Amino acid sequence: MNGIMEFFKNCVVYFMNLGEWGLFTLAFMESSFFPIPPDCILIPMCLIKPEAALLYATIATIGSAIGGMFGYAIGKFGGRPALDFFFKKQQEKIVEVERLYNKYGVWAVGAAAFTPIPYKIFTIASGVFKMNLLGFTLVSIAGRGLRFFIIAIALILFGEKIKANLEWIMIIAAILIILFYVVVCKWKDIKASFKK
Repeated sequence: MNGIMEFFKNCVVYFMNLGEWGLFTLAFMESSFFPIPPDCILIPMCLIKPEAALLYATIATIGSAIGGMFGYAIGKFGGRPALDFFFKKQQEKIVEVERLYNKYGVWAVGAAAFTPIPYKIFTIASGVFKMNLLGFTLVSIAGRGLRFFIIAIALILFGEKIKANLEWIMIIAAILIILFYVVVCKWKDIKASFKK
Protein backbone atom coordinates (compact mmCIF):
# COMPACT_ATOMS: atom_id res chain seq x y z
CA MET A 1 0.00 0.00 0.00
CA ASN A 2 2.84 2.39 0.89
CA GLY A 3 4.47 1.63 -2.46
CA ILE A 4 1.30 2.60 -4.34
CA MET A 5 0.93 5.81 -2.34
CA GLU A 6 4.56 6.67 -2.99
CA PHE A 7 4.07 6.04 -6.72
CA PHE A 8 1.03 8.34 -6.80
CA LYS A 9 2.86 11.02 -4.83
CA ASN A 10 5.88 10.86 -7.16
CA CYS A 11 3.61 11.05 -10.22
CA VAL A 12 1.80 14.10 -8.87
CA VAL A 13 5.12 15.84 -8.09
CA TYR A 14 6.48 14.94 -11.53
CA PHE A 15 3.46 16.32 -13.42
CA MET A 16 3.32 19.40 -11.17
CA ASN A 17 6.94 20.17 -12.05
CA LEU A 18 6.00 20.10 -15.76
CA GLY A 19 3.50 22.92 -15.18
CA GLU A 20 0.84 23.45 -17.85
CA TRP A 21 2.21 20.63 -20.04
CA GLY A 22 2.07 18.31 -17.03
CA LEU A 23 -1.56 19.25 -16.44
CA PHE A 24 -2.44 18.64 -20.09
CA THR A 25 -0.58 15.31 -20.18
CA LEU A 26 -2.12 14.02 -16.95
CA ALA A 27 -5.62 15.05 -18.09
CA PHE A 28 -5.03 13.23 -21.39
CA MET A 29 -3.69 10.07 -19.73
CA GLU A 30 -6.37 9.92 -17.02
CA SER A 31 -9.15 9.99 -19.61
CA SER A 32 -7.87 6.89 -21.35
CA PHE A 33 -5.68 4.67 -19.17
CA PHE A 34 -4.08 6.35 -16.11
CA PRO A 35 -5.51 6.21 -12.54
CA ILE A 36 -4.52 9.66 -11.21
CA PRO A 37 -7.08 12.43 -11.86
CA PRO A 38 -5.84 15.82 -13.10
CA ASP A 39 -7.61 17.47 -10.16
CA CYS A 40 -4.57 16.41 -8.08
CA ILE A 41 -2.47 19.05 -9.80
CA LEU A 42 -5.22 21.38 -11.04
CA ILE A 43 -6.15 22.26 -7.45
CA PRO A 44 -2.66 23.19 -6.21
CA MET A 45 -1.87 25.02 -9.47
CA CYS A 46 -5.02 27.12 -9.04
CA LEU A 47 -4.17 27.81 -5.40
CA ILE A 48 -0.60 28.81 -6.23
CA LYS A 49 -1.59 31.05 -9.14
CA PRO A 50 -5.32 31.90 -8.93
CA GLU A 51 -5.08 34.46 -11.75
CA ALA A 52 -4.31 31.57 -14.14
CA ALA A 53 -7.02 29.22 -12.77
CA LEU A 54 -9.33 29.59 -15.79
CA LEU A 55 -6.43 28.91 -18.14
CA TYR A 56 -5.60 25.77 -16.16
CA ALA A 57 -9.23 24.63 -16.34
CA THR A 58 -9.15 25.13 -20.13
CA ILE A 59 -5.93 23.13 -20.45
CA ALA A 60 -7.35 20.30 -18.32
CA THR A 61 -10.56 20.26 -20.37
CA ILE A 62 -8.74 20.11 -23.72
CA GLY A 63 -6.32 17.44 -22.51
CA SER A 64 -9.15 15.39 -21.04
CA ALA A 65 -11.33 15.64 -24.15
CA ILE A 66 -8.47 14.58 -26.44
CA GLY A 67 -7.57 11.78 -24.02
CA GLY A 68 -11.20 10.72 -24.07
CA MET A 69 -11.04 10.39 -27.85
CA PHE A 70 -7.91 8.28 -27.45
CA GLY A 71 -9.78 6.07 -24.97
CA TYR A 72 -12.64 5.85 -27.47
CA ALA A 73 -10.14 4.69 -30.14
CA ILE A 74 -8.75 2.05 -27.74
CA GLY A 75 -12.26 0.70 -27.27
CA LYS A 76 -13.25 0.94 -30.93
CA PHE A 77 -10.20 -0.86 -32.30
CA GLY A 78 -9.49 -3.11 -29.30
CA GLY A 79 -13.11 -4.12 -28.76
CA ARG A 80 -14.38 -5.85 -25.63
CA PRO A 81 -10.96 -7.50 -24.99
CA ALA A 82 -9.47 -4.00 -24.51
CA LEU A 83 -12.11 -3.15 -21.92
CA ASP A 84 -11.54 -6.46 -20.14
CA PHE A 85 -7.75 -5.96 -20.26
CA PHE A 86 -7.79 -2.49 -18.69
CA PHE A 87 -10.44 -3.34 -16.10
CA LYS A 88 -10.02 -7.10 -15.54
CA LYS A 89 -10.47 -6.70 -11.78
CA GLN A 90 -13.52 -4.49 -12.21
CA GLN A 91 -15.90 -6.69 -14.17
CA GLU A 92 -18.86 -5.54 -12.08
CA LYS A 93 -18.11 -1.94 -13.14
CA ILE A 94 -18.04 -2.96 -16.80
CA VAL A 95 -21.45 -4.61 -16.41
CA GLU A 96 -22.76 -1.47 -14.70
CA VAL A 97 -21.32 0.78 -17.40
CA GLU A 98 -22.97 -1.35 -20.10
CA ARG A 99 -26.29 -1.09 -18.26
CA LEU A 100 -25.94 2.70 -18.01
CA TYR A 101 -25.14 2.91 -21.73
CA ASN A 102 -28.16 0.85 -22.67
CA LYS A 103 -30.39 2.99 -20.48
CA TYR A 104 -28.97 6.51 -20.84
CA GLY A 105 -26.67 6.51 -23.88
CA VAL A 106 -24.59 9.67 -24.18
CA TRP A 107 -25.81 10.95 -20.81
CA ALA A 108 -23.90 8.14 -19.07
CA VAL A 109 -20.71 9.66 -20.50
CA GLY A 110 -21.78 13.11 -19.33
CA ALA A 111 -22.21 11.87 -15.76
CA ALA A 112 -18.85 10.08 -15.84
CA ALA A 113 -17.12 13.10 -17.36
CA PHE A 114 -18.30 15.32 -14.55
CA THR A 115 -18.26 13.11 -11.48
CA PRO A 116 -15.49 11.15 -9.70
CA ILE A 117 -16.63 7.94 -11.49
CA PRO A 118 -13.57 6.57 -13.38
CA TYR A 119 -13.95 8.35 -16.71
CA LYS A 120 -11.60 6.04 -18.63
CA ILE A 121 -14.02 3.11 -18.24
CA PHE A 122 -16.61 5.18 -20.08
CA THR A 123 -14.27 6.46 -22.78
CA ILE A 124 -13.07 2.98 -23.69
CA ALA A 125 -16.60 1.58 -23.36
CA SER A 126 -17.87 4.31 -25.72
CA GLY A 127 -15.61 2.92 -28.43
CA VAL A 128 -16.52 -0.69 -27.62
CA PHE A 129 -20.25 0.06 -27.76
CA LYS A 130 -19.77 2.28 -30.84
CA MET A 131 -21.35 5.40 -29.41
CA ASN A 132 -21.74 8.31 -31.81
CA LEU A 133 -18.29 9.97 -31.80
CA LEU A 134 -19.57 13.55 -32.18
CA GLY A 135 -22.08 13.12 -29.34
CA PHE A 136 -19.41 11.48 -27.19
CA THR A 137 -16.93 14.31 -27.85
CA LEU A 138 -19.42 17.11 -27.16
CA VAL A 139 -20.65 15.55 -23.93
CA SER A 140 -17.05 14.89 -22.85
CA ILE A 141 -16.06 18.51 -23.41
CA ALA A 142 -19.17 19.78 -21.62
CA GLY A 143 -18.89 17.40 -18.67
CA ARG A 144 -15.16 17.68 -18.15
CA GLY A 145 -15.20 21.43 -18.78
CA LEU A 146 -17.96 21.93 -16.23
CA ARG A 147 -16.06 19.88 -13.68
CA PHE A 148 -12.72 21.66 -14.11
CA PHE A 149 -14.19 25.16 -14.37
CA ILE A 150 -16.26 24.66 -11.21
CA ILE A 151 -13.08 23.65 -9.40
CA ALA A 152 -11.12 26.63 -10.80
CA ILE A 153 -13.84 29.19 -10.06
CA ALA A 154 -14.46 27.79 -6.58
CA LEU A 155 -10.74 28.01 -5.80
CA ILE A 156 -10.56 31.57 -7.14
CA LEU A 157 -13.47 32.57 -4.92
CA PHE A 158 -12.85 30.54 -1.78
CA GLY A 159 -9.27 29.24 -1.94
CA GLU A 160 -8.24 26.83 0.78
CA LYS A 161 -11.67 26.76 2.46
CA ILE A 162 -13.25 24.96 -0.48
CA LYS A 163 -10.67 22.17 -0.83
CA ALA A 164 -12.19 19.93 1.82
CA ASN A 165 -15.65 20.12 0.24
CA LEU A 166 -14.85 19.65 -3.46
CA GLU A 167 -16.01 16.03 -3.62
CA TRP A 168 -19.39 16.94 -2.11
CA ILE A 169 -19.77 19.82 -4.52
CA MET A 170 -19.11 17.48 -7.46
CA ILE A 171 -21.64 14.93 -6.18
CA ILE A 172 -24.32 17.58 -5.64
CA ALA A 173 -23.67 19.07 -9.07
CA ALA A 174 -23.90 15.60 -10.65
CA ILE A 175 -27.27 15.05 -8.95
CA LEU A 176 -28.47 18.41 -10.31
CA ILE A 177 -27.37 17.45 -13.84
CA ILE A 178 -29.20 14.11 -13.60
CA LEU A 179 -32.34 15.84 -12.29
CA PHE A 180 -32.12 18.35 -15.14
CA TYR A 181 -31.84 15.50 -17.65
CA VAL A 182 -34.82 13.65 -16.14
CA VAL A 183 -36.99 16.78 -16.19
CA VAL A 184 -36.04 17.67 -19.80
CA CYS A 185 -36.47 14.13 -21.12
CA LYS A 186 -39.69 13.48 -19.23
CA TRP A 187 -41.21 16.95 -19.70
CA LYS A 188 -44.05 15.67 -21.93
CA ASP A 189 -44.91 12.96 -19.41
CA ILE A 190 -44.82 15.49 -16.57
CA LYS A 191 -47.13 17.89 -18.45
CA ALA A 192 -49.47 15.03 -19.33
CA SER A 193 -49.70 13.96 -15.68
CA PHE A 194 -50.81 17.48 -14.67
CA LYS A 195 -53.55 17.45 -17.29
CA LYS A 196 -55.12 14.26 -15.90
